[in-house]
Amino acid sequence: MNTATTSTMLPTEWRDFFALTKPRVMTLVVFTAICGLLAAPGAIHPVLGFTAILAIAMGAGGSAVLNQWWEADLDAGMKRTANRPLPGGRMRRDDARDFGVFLSAVSVALMGVAIGWLAAALLLGAIIYYAVIYTIWLKPRTPQNIVIGGGAGAFPPMIGWVAVTGEVTAMPLLLFAIIFMWTPPHFWALALFVQSDYAKVGIPMMPVVAGERSTRRQILAYTVLLAPVTLAPWLIGGTSWVYGSVAVVLSVLFFALAVPVGTRTRSEVDSMTPEKTLFKFSICYLFVLFAALVADRMLAMNGLIGPGVFG
Repeated sequence: MNTATTSTMLPTEWRDFFALTKPRVMTLVVFTAICGLLAAPGAIHPVLGFTAILAIAMGAGGSAVLNQWWEADLDAGMKRTANRPLPGGRMRRDDARDFGVFLSAVSVALMGVAIGWLAAALLLGAIIYYAVIYTIWLKPRTPQNIVIGGGAGAFPPMIGWVAVTGEVTAMPLLLFAIIFMWTPPHFWALALFVQSDYAKVGIPMMPVVAGERSTRRQILAYTVLLAPVTLAPWLIGGTSWVYGSVAVVLSVLFFALAVPVGTRTRSEVDSMTPEKTLFKFSICYLFVLFAALVADRMLAMNGLIGPGVFG
């Protein structure tokens, strides 16, 4: 156990509890959940809509806290995470665990009582997926941790959609699939320029286990596979040309940025600029894509474009 978390404790502030929820990651979680809710056919009372998003945010935060509680020793060994509240010695591990359990339990109960138990079950599944399946089982054991674990971050838009409609149909499953397929090229681009951290603490991320060359090829392969999944909501008639055109442009740009990352050799790597560019663009990619999904829905509701087959 990391001694920084068990002795010479520094004062704990509210900022430390907030930091444990990974607010930067939660921004994307909340945004995609809101987009799923707004793009869904039907209507939800604004108060209930806010409650659903609050529950999703609390659930995402709770699972992030549990992730850091479990990985406190690993975080202490990596430069990128060494100053987090637990390895930084600003919080007791038991307090973090209890905070994570509290947020997770309240989020599921709130979603079930206020919105419905199907949405609550999906939220519980997302929490267990990230805090248990990914954190405890996949991450320390297999280089496929990000591929399989990508499902954890793919739940929010589906939960937002189900909060409105009360059912799981093709469209929310496609929203899940988009984020699931997006996660490997997004995260492996990051892993390429922080792989020494993962190697130091023995986490079998793809660049550490399979090497850079294999990781780069897989980034390019998943980028190619992502394109048809991204276009699928338009191709099946779930959206109009507005979303479809944005998806096409984004897919082309993603591929264009992935090619130099995927085809570089070790001797050519004098900096990680292409990898960092791809990583940053991948975040913008998801924000713009889901914003286009909502814009498509709003335009259809106002009669400015023809609605998709599913709403």
